[in-house]
Amino acid sequence: MTEVSSLTGRLLVATPALADPNFDRAVVLLLDHDDEGSLGVVLNRPTPVGVGDILESWADLAGEPGVVFQGGPVSLDSALGVAVIPGDEGPLGWRRVHGAIGIVDLEAPPELLGAALGSLRIFAGYAGWGPGQLEDELGDGAWYVVESEPGDVSSPHPETLWRAVLRRQRSELAMFATYPDDPSLN
Repeated sequence: MTEVSSLTGRLLVATPALADPNFDRAVVLLLDHDDEGSLGVVLNRPTPVGVGDILESWADLAGEPGVVFQGGPVSLDSALGVAVIPGDEGPLGWRRVHGAIGIVDLEAPPELLGAALGSLRIFAGYAGWGPGQLEDELGDGAWYVVESEPGDVSSPHPETLWRAVLRRQRSELAMFATYPDDPSLN
């Protein structure tokens, strides 16, 4: 198999041409990307379900809005925690993915992480791609790949994240932030 340059820690921003309704204007944080496939979570799909409704012990540590996010269409009955922890060393129960962003072991006692957490989001499900599948989608122009920032994980306004991520790009991608929701109305 050919070597895959890792995109772990980067964002996939859905292009306006992406037809899959699961990813319409989605911003996906890639938590793992290698020659065996890719796994990420959609950062801008809040659900009406409160974190306390499914993981009561983590509710006080979850950032605003304190709801569960739909991380993607795969394994919607499983929960995944993503947290930003500043500094060089993370606490027990947290595994660094990229920079200050890491995955939380939701089986660990919340007290182990509480003091160290900069922010926490809980996701139901995830987005997954098999070997070469994401590379094919990238080749088809389905995604823009951009750098992530720790604040992306905990954006207090997830509904505007797609536009905000595109707007901050220092390239022609910034103009796509103004792409209309329904281009037929132009």
